[in-house]
Amino acid sequence: MLEKVATDIRKVLETKTFSGSLKFDCGAAGVIVLADGTATTTDRETDCTLRLSPDNLVSLLKGRLNPMMALATGKLKLSGNPAVAMGLAKLIG
Repeated sequence: MLEKVATDIRKVLETKTFSGSLKFDCGAAGVIVLADGTATTTDRETDCTLRLSPDNLVSLLKGRLNPMMALATGKLKLSGNPAVAMGLAKLIG
């Protein structure tokens, strides 16, 4: 499932830019790393990490899950540089 999500993000990154590096950590399901103008499922160190379930990741990227509400309710956990996470708005907005 995460490979398909990563493919969809790669398509968006063809027309939009993302600064820094960000990891979506979906636990046992795997990771998606946004860095260097692409998205991959290969784990690496990043400027910011967002921990959430695969279902919540899809909802977040489709604009159905408000990031601030997700943080407040514990559906999303952020570590690292929050300014990098703010850059997501350009991709999903």
